[in-house]
Amino acid sequence: MLLDIDRAALVLIDVQEKLAAVMHDKETLLKGLHKIVAGAKVLNIPIIWNEQNPDRMGPTVEALREILLPAQPIAKMSFGCCGSEPFMTALKKIQRDQLLIAGIEAHVCVYQTAAQLIENDYHVQVVVDAVSSRNPSDTDIALQRITYAATKHQAQLSPLTTSESALFELMQTAEHPRFKQILKIIR
Repeated sequence: MLLDIDRAALVLIDVQEKLAAVMHDKETLLKGLHKIVAGAKVLNIPIIWNEQNPDRMGPTVEALREILLPAQPIAKMSFGCCGSEPFMTALKKIQRDQLLIAGIEAHVCVYQTAAQLIENDYHVQVVVDAVSSRNPSDTDIALQRITYAATKHQAQLSPLTTSESALFELMQTAEHPRFKQILKIIR
């Protein structure tokens, strides 16, 4: 099954200044995050924006925050987003079952969120060029664990994608009315 623009949403996890500054290959990470967030905005894909303990960890990186405004982030203390009642309320409100996941850290909050969502029968795709951890082996293991969790639950979507692949899959055709806007974002 392909991503469907009417069923998809983006879950953005903890891309906060203090965390982002210490991520492995942060330039690639921030580029991938910009593509998927800006693309989701252009395609009118709902975004659920989360921040881990923002009083201590600070705000989302400015470049993404500017794209996301006027929306406001959901503050959370649980590592997995599903442990946050405001997140679960927002998720139920948008009524989407295909969830693209992007953010940091891959082996903690991203992994736990993906595993929780898979357990709750959501179709999860982690945007691999828009996730990272401080240590690249932590990211690799997290992606393996997410793949295993999705396979175990007979997921209908592959649990891994890239920002460009997801955006083109959502549009499905070069005749999509926002195709040229998406091209500007990915180049």
